[in-house]
Amino acid sequence: MLAGIVVGVALNMGGPLIPGLSQFLVDGLFYVVGSIFVAMLKLMVVPLVLVSLVCGVNAMGDLRTIGRVGVKTLGLYLFTTAIAIMLALTLAGIIAPGSDFDLTGEFSEYTPNTAPPLAEVLINIFPENPIQAMADGQMLQIIVFALLFGFAANLAGERGKPVVKLFSDLNEVILKMVLMVIQLAPIGVFALISRTFATQGIEIFGPLVEYFILVGAVLILHLMLTYSVILKFVGINPIRFLAQMRAPMSFAFSTSSSAATIPVTLECLERRLGVKKSIASFTVPLGATINMDGTAIMQGVATVFIANVYGIDLAFSDYLTVVLTATLASIGTAAVPSAGLIMLAMVLGQVGLPVEGIALIIGVDRLLDMLRTAINVAGDGTVTCVVARSEDGLDFSSYNESGITKKSGSMFISADKSPRGK
Repeated sequence: MLAGIVVGVALNMGGPLIPGLSQFLVDGLFYVVGSIFVAMLKLMVVPLVLVSLVCGVNAMGDLRTIGRVGVKTLGLYLFTTAIAIMLALTLAGIIAPGSDFDLTGEFSEYTPNTAPPLAEVLINIFPENPIQAMADGQMLQIIVFALLFGFAANLAGERGKPVVKLFSDLNEVILKMVLMVIQLAPIGVFALISRTFATQGIEIFGPLVEYFILVGAVLILHLMLTYSVILKFVGINPIRFLAQMRAPMSFAFSTSSSAATIPVTLECLERRLGVKKSIASFTVPLGATINMDGTAIMQGVATVFIANVYGIDLAFSDYLTVVLTATLASIGTAAVPSAGLIMLAMVLGQVGLPVEGIALIIGVDRLLDMLRTAINVAGDGTVTCVVARSEDGLDFSSYNESGITKKSGSMFISADKSPRGK
């Protein structure tokens, strides 16, 4: 990232002195390499979303027997993701990051799509032809089809297992492809950043810092406000909860992978917070698959930022589309580093924004990826504790050590249950 900034600024300041070399690098080499990298991000969107969503649905187990715990877990994960994206869009709409930056050059030539009426947006969620939807990149339609297909394969029982296994194998192959693309990211990022700073100059630092601070602030706000309110609602001390979750959050921050953090998260929840093993072993792996609050926040702020930089006004239907797309797609977001960039490409394409806008923010994404992964893991722990609390699955001896109160006004707790230890 730093090398790209240095090269880009040098070309911007010294370009007139060496016009031939500058043009060769900026409009030649960097343009080609950056465009190839963006094209590879676009390439992964449809197969990753389709296959990952089918696998994500089936990762929940047999839907006929998943019962109350599964419904609560899935509902809470989707609820917190929806809150995260709405919080991000609201604050980004108020602060308007990037609105004071006049993007020049080829970016200013982009013409936005006309926003359709809200009724049309809702109707178009359901595909008439899923193959056509994939060819056209209609992501909401692909998401709906993938969810329906995944549910049907799950409910088909024994006859559906070969299909589920096929998609599971395909998911492994596609994740390998994603990792291959991500391994090439340093080259692509260098080219994109160098060209961006070479064409826009050092003035882009201000909007980029504004974007970085806003995403970080919304992530921390979601952690301290949303999760704290949910925990407090069920009688859990959020301060002590966060203190106990330091280890898995730190591990997630360093690895940028929710999947790699699963063992650490399970150990923390079971031993330090007293969550029943049968509950944690279901909710945590599921959360690593479908709970992507931090990624949703990045997508919300990035969408508004890129729209502002391009001078594009987003309609209410566009905001609704972002909420629906980010929330539903979270079920299939791969729990690997930087997969959020591919999902961001999906969101941008769905609301008619140029995917090339990712070049503006990709330089700081790695740092934000570490932070949002930590938030994702905190969300896994929050939902796990809430579900365990509602199912009488928390050990009160650990409660006392972790600061969790016995009194709770939770609407989830059945009246015929009394907490263990009384």
